[in-house]
Formats: sequence, structure tokens, C-alpha cells
Amino acid sequence: MILFAGFLAAQGVDPLTAYRLIWLGAFGTWFSWQDSLVRAAPLLLTGLCVALPAQMGLMIIGGEGAFVLGALAAVAAGLAAGNLGLPDILVQVIMAAAGICAGGVVIALCGLLRFKRGVNETISSLLFAYIAIAVMNQIIAGPMRDPGSLNRPATRTLPDNLMLGTIPGTTIHVGLIFGIIACLAAYICVYFTKFGFAARIVGGNARAGRVVGLPVERMILAFCFAAGGAAGLGGMVEVAAVQGAVSSDISTGAGYTGILVAFLARMNPLAIIPVAVLLGGLDAAGGLLQQRLNLPDATMLVLRGVLFVMLLSADALQGRLTRYLAPRRLPVTV
Repeated sequence: MILFAGFLAAQGVDPLTAYRLIWLGAFGTWFSWQDSLVRAAPLLLTGLCVALPAQMGLMIIGGEGAFVLGALAAVAAGLAAGNLGLPDILVQVIMAAAGICAGGVVIALCGLLRFKRGVNETISSLLFAYIAIAVMNQIIAGPMRDPGSLNRPATRTLPDNLMLGTIPGTTIHVGLIFGIIACLAAYICVYFTKFGFAARIVGGNARAGRVVGLPVERMILAFCFAAGGAAGLGGMVEVAAVQGAVSSDISTGAGYTGILVAFLARMNPLAIIPVAVLLGGLDAAGGLLQQRLNLPDATMLVLRGVLFVMLLSADALQGRLTRYLAPRRLPVTV
């Protein structure tokens, strides 16, 4: 926070005033809380896209690709199934399943490349994210383009009956509940089931896992598919609760912010919930800073970057201090 205060002071802005406005825009009023929780909903799911593979020792950072393809698949499924006369709730389930499968396949491919060809999953997932965004832009400008979208290509808008509703008495959509349930389910799976215990063994030492007979390859695929499915569900929530159609605006950076969410939560699915709410609040406060202090909206991106850099620096410093303070063994003489 001191570094960010220096950044604000260099622009002629009082840091204390800026921090007060950040609090006010994020959590100062009930309206602010609702806005923060709405923005936190996709971050809960994209955070899981990083945290779940991390249990297996994998670093996946391509959640943005699974996010946008999940949104695109959900819209395609919704528009197709909506013409079949099915109940609205069934069509929404189909949309969610389509988003989960689309996102899951993308990240599962990264896991497949990892254990089949030894391709680094961090690089492959990031490249797949760029490919997925390019594919999305191609499809919405081609076969799925709404003829009414002139200047900005977009798909046809989902009908109102297929949009996700809100929690009664609030403006918070039910996608937030999906995210919370997913985080709780992931926490229980990782820390209270045999499968989760086996995954953490593999994450600590994959070779030892193979020695004791664990199906390492299948576990990697399962965790990667679940991770991508979470991000894909986040895309479905974004398009079915907020935007209504897929355009270039669907790539909001939620997948990349999920990386910061997971790192701040120390890859703990349960800790993702408060961290996502915090970062959702920071995102909501950006508009207020822009209005009151005439700061660019990207100011909050600077704060996120500072948080991420300081987190990585703290981990490196902690490792060095641990080695420095560890008791040294004296040589034994006979």
C-alpha cells in the first residue's frame, strides 16, 4: 500500500483521500457491496481455474481462454435449445453444461500436452487463451454474428427468460451462489476426500504417486477439466447474468485476475471467496476514483500489479529467510 500511495502522490493525488474513496466505492454502502459481489462472481470461478491444477503441481494461467469459450458455448447452446420449447430452467442447465464442457476441454488439453509431450502447462495454457480469444472473435464476426450488430460484432442477445435472475431483495445475480458453491465443493474435494489427498500427493511428488500406483495421468486430466469447467461456468454466468450476448467485451480480464485471486488465496479454494470479494471491490471502486479524482480507470490495474509483485517478492524473501535462519548442522567428527 505504501508503494501505491507513492504512485498516487506522484500524480498529485492525496493517498488518504484515494483510499477513502476506494473503501467507499467498494464496501462503503449497500449499493457498493452489491456491485462488488457482482464483480466477484466470475473471479470465484476463474480463481478455481488456477487453484485446482495447483494441487497437482501444475501452474495454469490460461483461464481467460476457458472463460470466453465457455461464454460463447453457453450462448450457442441457449439460442439453439431455446427454440426447442424446453423449460427455461432446463435450457439454463444446458447452457451451464455447454460452458463447463467448452472451458474444461481447453484446460484439459494443457494437461494432456503436459504428460504426453512434456509441454509446459503455463506456456500452453497462455497460448490457448490467445487462440481461444481469436476463435471467439472469428465466430462472433462470422457464423454467429447478429445482423443487427453493425459497428461491433456480437452474437444475438439471449432472451430475457434465459437470463439468470437475482437474489431476492438485491441486484446480485445468482451466479455468485454458483461460485460460492463451487469453491466450497472444491475445498471439500481437495481436503476431505481420498481423491483430493491423492492429488496433493501427486502435486508434492508425481514420481512417488506413480510408484504407489496412483493414476497420475487421469488425475491430471480430471483436475484440469474441472479447473477449465469452473472458468467456463464463469463465462456462462457473465453472459447469462450481465452482458446477455457475446462480443469482444466478454474478455474482461476475469481469467487473468483469477491468477491474482488464487495466489493471494494461497491456492486454497475456501480462501478464494474473501479474496475474490476484495478484488471485486477494488474493481468496483475504479469508477469512483475516475469520477472524483480524475484518475484513469487503469489505476486499479496498477494496484493489482503492485499487490501481485509484492506477493511474489514476499514468497521469495520468506524462502531466503527460512534458509538463512535454519539451524546449521555442525560436521560430525569421529
